[in-house]
Formats: sequence, C-alpha cells, structure tokens
Amino acid sequence: MGDAGYWLAFSYVRGIGAVRFRKLLSFFGDLSRAWQAGSAELLAAGLSEKNIAEILEKRKNLEPLDLPEQLKAKGISFLTWQDSEYPRYLKEIAQPPPVLFYKGSITAADNLAVAIVGTRKVTTYGKQIARDTAEYLAQNGVTIVSGLARGVDGLAHHAAIEAGGRTIAVLGSGVDIIYPPEHRRLAEQILKQGAIVSDYAPGTKPDGINFPPRNRIISGLSRATIVIEAGDKSGALITAKFAVEQNREVFAVPGSVLSPMSRGTNDLIGEGAMPMTNPKSVLEALRIEEGSRVEKPREPEMSDVERTVLRILGQDSLHIDEICVRMDMSVEKLTVTLTMMELKGLVVREQGMVYRQNARWM
Repeated sequence: MGDAGYWLAFSYVRGIGAVRFRKLLSFFGDLSRAWQAGSAELLAAGLSEKNIAEILEKRKNLEPLDLPEQLKAKGISFLTWQDSEYPRYLKEIAQPPPVLFYKGSITAADNLAVAIVGTRKVTTYGKQIARDTAEYLAQNGVTIVSGLARGVDGLAHHAAIEAGGRTIAVLGSGVDIIYPPEHRRLAEQILKQGAIVSDYAPGTKPDGINFPPRNRIISGLSRATIVIEAGDKSGALITAKFAVEQNREVFAVPGSVLSPMSRGTNDLIGEGAMPMTNPKSVLEALRIEEGSRVEKPREPEMSDVERTVLRILGQDSLHIDEICVRMDMSVEKLTVTLTMMELKGLVVREQGMVYRQNARWM
C-alpha cells in the first residue's frame, strides 16, 4: 500500500497526468523516489518548472502513506495501472488515467460495457430511445456507462438500474462531489448496482474544463458509444470523437432533419457512424448473443388501484394533477398511493410531481 500512496499523492498534483506519470516512472523507477526528489532531478525527468512548483507545494500538506486510509475512511476506492482489476478496455486507450478513483464496485462484468450519451435538452423522442436502449442492453448483461448529466445521461442510468443491470457514472469532479446536485439520489442508486468513477482527485469541483477530458474515460470504459441526440456543439460529440480515436464502435440515432437535437447525430451518421434504429444491432455489432442475462425481479403484489395507476401511466410521464383527474381521486389519497408505489419500485418520480412507470415492470 505504501507505493500506492505515492501514486495517489501525484494524482493530487495539478498537471501531472498519464504522460508525466510515465516520465517519472521511467526516470526514477518508482514514484516514492520521485516524490522525494529535488527540483534538479524533477527537471531532468522532463517536468516543467510549473509542474515542479506544484509538486513542492503539495508536499507541504500531503503525507502519501496516509492517503489510502484517508480515502478508505471516506468510502473511496482506487485503482492504478499496476492493479489487475484496472478496467481492461480503459487500460487500452492512449493515455489511461494513472489513478482511477471510484465509489461502489467495479467488476469483471463491466468489461462488457456500452456508453450512452446525448444532449441535456433531450426531446420526448430522445427520452424514449434512451430508456428503451439502456433497458434492453442492461437486460442483456451490458453495463451502461454515462456521465450523470441531465438529459440522456440520467435517463440511461435510471433505465439500467430499473432493468436490474449495472451502470457506471463518470464524473468531471471528484467522486465525493456529485454534479448536478439534483442527481444525488440517482448517484446513491448507482452505487448499489455499479460505480461512480473519476480520474480527478477527491475534492475536485466540477469545473467546466474538466468535462471534455472526462469524456475519454466514458468511451474508454466502453466497447461502443451510442449517441442518442446531440446538437451541433454537444459534449456527446466529443465522446464520439474519443471513441473513434480509441478504435471503438460509434452508433448514432437518426432523427428529423428539422430537429436541432438531431443535427449532431445525423452528421455522425454522415461521417460513418452506424445508424441505430434498434438496440439489438449494437449486440450484433459487438458479437454479443441476445439472451436476457439479467433476470428481472419478481413483480410485487399490487392493489387494484395501483394497477389502474400503471395502466393510466402507460408509456407516459404524467403530473400528479393529471393522474388525479383520470383516476377521479383526491390528491391526498393519490399521493399516499404513489408514495407506496415508489417504495415498491413500481413508479419513478421525476422532477416536480411527475411520475412514470418503472421500466422494469413494462
């Protein structure tokens, strides 16, 4: 664990990424020697004066040997290039993160992963595609990777969880800082069926410049990337670009030429991405046999009122007031019913008092 502490220490130093980690390892042989080296040696190893100044500053407040236990106390785990459990496909990219921080669990099953990404301003069309695709893939043993963002990302994570599958969220902040804050509850659910990961040290705030680089991890963990909807400047297009550079499959959902949210995906198809009109095509391209490898949970007991609510919801998301009108029921009584249904996992409450049926029972 002592050596791991020095890997952690350097990961807290701004500007020390995969390239400079390799320089340090090549020059010093191990990172403990590098941490204790003087300015002249660090300069000879290929670091800039700015890098050296950052290291010297961190040394004042960091004790490498204490870091592993400090992280453990916070429920944070980590993997380095040296660990056999380090995600296989992520390790294959050009510059994999030297240290990957995570909460939850990373398992061998996550080597079969697909990224689902897209716009935050997702349309009704995009919502349905995101949910259906994530649910189908999760039911077939595929881990769903995304970025925990609003829109497509959140929908994909939710659907994977509801289908009983695994999902991984890659953050543009430390794993101890959930962004956006309204997804804290979703993050808690992800920890039970997957992991929250980041190459940014704990305590790192969600700065805008952090998000484009983290997209290489989303695609790097995945054997394929699916872009559901994306505008001209969507971050999802950056993820697709990284996937191409990493020699991974890229799928894009075709959309109306009149929809601003389909411009990016239609352009990707024009550039050679595979059009995805059915998620089964993703399994076929990856040579994965269809076969519902994730067993759906047993349906809980339901009252006649609860079954009526599910029938009214159907494939839609409805506000509680609309459900009240269709049920001819008081809002007080319906609130109790919906709360019980939410506890049973029959319905999911979205923003406000909007409810939809849990995908796992559809």
